[in-house]
Amino acid sequence: MNNNKVIQVEGLTKMFGDFTAVDAITFDIEKGEIFGFLGANGAGKTTAIKMLIGISTPTFGKATIAGFDVFTQAEDIKKNIGYMSQKFGLYNDLTVKENITFFGGVYGLSRKSIKEKSDALLKELGLENVAYTLVGDLPLGWKQKLSFSVALIHDPKIVFLDEPTGGVDPITRRQFWELIYKAANQGTTVFVTTHYMDEAEYCDRVSIMVNGKIEALDTPKKLKEQFDLDSMNEVFLKLARG
Repeated sequence: MNNNKVIQVEGLTKMFGDFTAVDAITFDIEKGEIFGFLGANGAGKTTAIKMLIGISTPTFGKATIAGFDVFTQAEDIKKNIGYMSQKFGLYNDLTVKENITFFGGVYGLSRKSIKEKSDALLKELGLENVAYTLVGDLPLGWKQKLSFSVALIHDPKIVFLDEPTGGVDPITRRQFWELIYKAANQGTTVFVTTHYMDEAEYCDRVSIMVNGKIEALDTPKKLKEQFDLDSMNEVFLKLARG
């Protein structure tokens, strides 16, 4: 497989008995790319992500994530990626600072490194005044930005974002995407799923899954040209509805 690609997937398949949840998907992603992974509920997105982040073994196919094989090096994958989802993020009953310290430890950082990164992160996000506030008491938008920053605390090569902006207001979503752009500009590859089709427009490239297969993959501009449509929402609806 090509070492210049941070993620490389070839014919990746996941079956549950006779049911094929992910059907021979193939794509690759370069360093610093923002890659949108779209699909309706039940299209196979979540199952595909579980294989890519090393928590589900594929049935067939090949994939390397940050140079590690999904079949044989799942633990190495977990150490070299960040992960954030709408549902499973920070611990509400820990303070902001305790969350940062806890996840820094999970990712294997030294105490000195955790302290340095914690101070820098609180300053960057403007959260110094709430460092000792329980995360559960923060507004959702602050939680999302903190959760994203914590997912990057160990300088991973790739960060996986699973519906990261669900439920937040448009202004906070825009601010969140500014954090994504900053991470990508610093060389982190961003793999993001979203239900918001305006966010698909912010990605460098987008894939659209339908019934376990990738039905389209290109830049938003080229996808709109290919289907002769004005927005990614229209492209998505056309494919999702067959």
